[in-house]
Amino acid sequence: MLSEFSEIQGQLKVLCEERSILLDTLRQLEAANIEAESSGIHDGDYQLSKHEYSGIGRGKYSEGSTTESSGDIEKQELEDVSDEDETSFHDTKEHFTEPAVICGSVRGAADHADNQKENENQLDDVERMHGDKEDCYSRYAQIERRKKLPDPVEKEKGVSLWSMIKDNVGKDLTRVCLPVYFNEPISSLQKCFEDLEYSYLLDRAYKYGKEGNSLQRILNVAAFAVSGYASSEGRHCKPFNPLLGETYEADFPDKGVRFFSEKVSHHPTLIACHCEGNGWKFWGDSNLRTKFWGRSIQLDPVGVLTLEFDDGEIFQWSKVTTTIYNIILGKLYCDHHGLMHIHGNREYSCKLKFKEQSILDRTPHQVHGSVEDLLGKKVATLTGKWDDSMYYISGDFSGKLKDCNPSNASLLWKRDKPPSNLTRYNLTSFAITLNELTPGLQKLPPTDSRLRPDQRHLENGEYDRANAEKQRLERRQRMSRKLQENGWKPRWFHQDSENGSFRYTGGYWEAREQGKWDGCPNIFGEFNEELVDSSE
Repeated sequence: MLSEFSEIQGQLKVLCEERSILLDTLRQLEAANIEAESSGIHDGDYQLSKHEYSGIGRGKYSEGSTTESSGDIEKQELEDVSDEDETSFHDTKEHFTEPAVICGSVRGAADHADNQKENENQLDDVERMHGDKEDCYSRYAQIERRKKLPDPVEKEKGVSLWSMIKDNVGKDLTRVCLPVYFNEPISSLQKCFEDLEYSYLLDRAYKYGKEGNSLQRILNVAAFAVSGYASSEGRHCKPFNPLLGETYEADFPDKGVRFFSEKVSHHPTLIACHCEGNGWKFWGDSNLRTKFWGRSIQLDPVGVLTLEFDDGEIFQWSKVTTTIYNIILGKLYCDHHGLMHIHGNREYSCKLKFKEQSILDRTPHQVHGSVEDLLGKKVATLTGKWDDSMYYISGDFSGKLKDCNPSNASLLWKRDKPPSNLTRYNLTSFAITLNELTPGLQKLPPTDSRLRPDQRHLENGEYDRANAEKQRLERRQRMSRKLQENGWKPRWFHQDSENGSFRYTGGYWEAREQGKWDGCPNIFGEFNEELVDSSE
């Protein structure tokens, strides 16, 4: 073993030396490229010298190879790179600040000079996008928010879903309280606000509309509609189901938005929300129709989301289907699929196709679509992935969408990097801040999700207390149907008609300023359990 280890160390040392030589040669090549451009050397002459270097480099490396499988490794790496290049869009600075050279492949050295200008264009795209984002936020006060969840007090114990099912065979499942192990420390009301994480896209759309650029407006609205799904990647725990009348507010002056949501119905479960930004308003209500297919659960959203700009332009769309796979066995994951039609009341509308993931699909989460004018003519094509980024190409792109690349497409939206302190909940940096009790939240109503005890105990890692509180509150939840039958009405929303959507009635932020919560009961406090028994 020592002899083999020593031999491997020697091989590694040789590879590192060759890599160092290769990087030095590459730097000289870049310098020669700059000198060639400045001295007016023709492209054909320079291409010849580049290919001569490429052949020499490959020959030299093959002679210095110390392992029999180096050729196979190089071939595999080249295949991996070519596969990724078909659909991936590399547009962040770290991909281009230094050439991606791997021991065993000289492809990066050969192609880097040709792609230098293309890479610079991509960097300009990203920098312009982030510049627009900073412009949108620069006029708002910056607030320091937490970067991670509190450290857990207790060590968490895993729970098997299959054991839960076995233990409750023959029982009324509506009375079975799942342990908090299957929850994440936010409620469905807070999860609605996650759709507004990239609200700067709407600020940008408002700005373009004011400048008379209606096409850029709907392109950014489309990117916003897709961006709301990015936070669902890797999220395997369910949010807490709110109590009837539970609310959530989010005042984010650093984003320039004020968001409010309320659970307005228990049967069927309905959550209504309203958000105000710089020159726009966003509202809607949502319900889910579920179908259980044995190994998966299909969630079909019911409801319409509405976006209205101050100049009167309105866009409406509905969410696509979400399917959660491997409920019983295997690795749990979710996928979003279906057609999203963004209807506009003026010049443009947009159709987006969320491609359903297949077993053999090597590039999941794809989204493709187009923008059409009133005559049905395609004026722009969109492509990307709902968990990563969205691009557009002006006009009707006649080629295959997988052939789109950063050289002929412009970046609309790029997902933010995940936090450095990931937990099993896989919350985004934005989601980590949603349940935070900051010093300015002393006047919260007694119905706010941040005050829900089982959710707070779960966030703090107090799992036994969280389970006890969850069971207590779910007993209270059984009163909800009786309350609705007796004429209960939501406090801050009203329904347009018997089967219409819920609209915000106003007055919440005024009451919040004064700290007066008349008509807002303490729904998380103690209650008379005899009322629950009578309602059952």
